[in-house]
Amino acid sequence: MTRAAAFFDLDKTIIATSSATAFSRPFFAGGLITRRDVLRTAYAQFLFLVGGADADQTERLRAHLSSLVAGWDVAQVSSIVSETLHLHIEPSVYAEAVALIDEHHAAGRDVVIVSASGAEVVEPIAALLGADHVIATRMEIVDGRYTGEIAFYAYGENKATAVRELAEQQGYDLAESYAYSDSGTDLPMLETVGHATVVNPDRALRRLAVEHGWDARRFVRPVALRPAFPPPQRTVPVLALVVVAAALVVILVRRRGRPRSS
Repeated sequence: MTRAAAFFDLDKTIIATSSATAFSRPFFAGGLITRRDVLRTAYAQFLFLVGGADADQTERLRAHLSSLVAGWDVAQVSSIVSETLHLHIEPSVYAEAVALIDEHHAAGRDVVIVSASGAEVVEPIAALLGADHVIATRMEIVDGRYTGEIAFYAYGENKATAVRELAEQQGYDLAESYAYSDSGTDLPMLETVGHATVVNPDRALRRLAVEHGWDARRFVRPVALRPAFPPPQRTVPVLALVVVAAALVVILVRRRGRPRSS
């Protein structure tokens, strides 16, 4: 039997934000970046969300983030991401993407998250979504700290190469596999599988989808994967407590009303 997989881009495909810049505020709170860095990443995220970031701007952001992390403690970064994931990522996951991931799992396909963001950010998100594998950018680490150099950049053609390598390792039939992305830079990955779909595409990517005969989808409903507050307790235990309390009051009143023995 042949196996198949579904390969998902992350930003604006599964989540309605940029995973690379979503943690700028907790990184600032942790003393890793300056207020100026926060403003710069916020502006970059704004361009990304409105579709105004071209390939050159994306590359400049990548270079900036690479130089920024030089010297960071890997354990501290992982701790910040883990502790703040529910605040910065969970509320921005597309409901349509969650349903699609569930459909692929129900059909017996593995789900693979493929992202240009760093593995320290992508892997916890993938675990949250129940993904089976992760392809992500990996920074060079020496003595528990980032050097600022990139060991593997999961971008463009590199994504397609990594998809083919994983397919060989896991025995996936790429002709029977699926891929989803919002970005034209993922064209090599989309062309690698037999069933490609563009998600929230811009005009250029929509045109490419028409040329290739690919489906196009709109994901528009970001939802929290878990409720922000714990569900209210059931009313049955509360009513039981009220009944018990009332019974105690009645007993006390009756005892006080009895004549005392001499």
